[in-house]
Amino acid sequence: MPADTKTRLLDSAEKAARRRGFDGFSYADLATDVGIRKASIHHHFASKATLAVALMQRYYSDLETVCAEIDQVHTTGAARLSALIERYHGALEGGQSLCLCVSFSTSTESLSVETIAEMSRFRSMMIDWIEKGFALGARDGTIANVGNPAMEAAAALPLLEGAQLAARVAEDPQRFWAAVALLSKRFSL
Repeated sequence: MPADTKTRLLDSAEKAARRRGFDGFSYADLATDVGIRKASIHHHFASKATLAVALMQRYYSDLETVCAEIDQVHTTGAARLSALIERYHGALEGGQSLCLCVSFSTSTESLSVETIAEMSRFRSMMIDWIEKGFALGARDGTIANVGNPAMEAAAALPLLEGAQLAARVAEDPQRFWAAVALLSKRFSL
């Protein structure tokens, strides 16, 4: 079944934002990509700010589902965090893209207060999930030298985001692996 227009708009906007940032696309770009009139987009998203909030809410839901699936498939802390690292690496799409939250972070001066709040909510959810991974890894012995799981998580998410930025700027996914190597070496899989 083909996606509805609203979903196609969100898909197009997310792809554009992840590749070019929030300021790197317009409603005209979306209209061309989706094959509708620019004015029709306003029926679904009154403003680009409204669209950005919807994108972050969908992204939150998607990653929440991904984390739940990782929890079901992987039983150790190290395996769970390794799966998340793979996910962040995969989002680079060969060095051409970033995760949505990372991409939006490069344009915070253009984002609405509501969008920034959604980004904060997303990061809080991810840090909480990563903290649980470190705590599990400390208990099951699959992550070496876990001091404080909350502090580990608060450092790990920015590490993943920064690794993405470094790889994207260089258009070299290997830069991502170089940035996360010290963390990954602590994992016993």
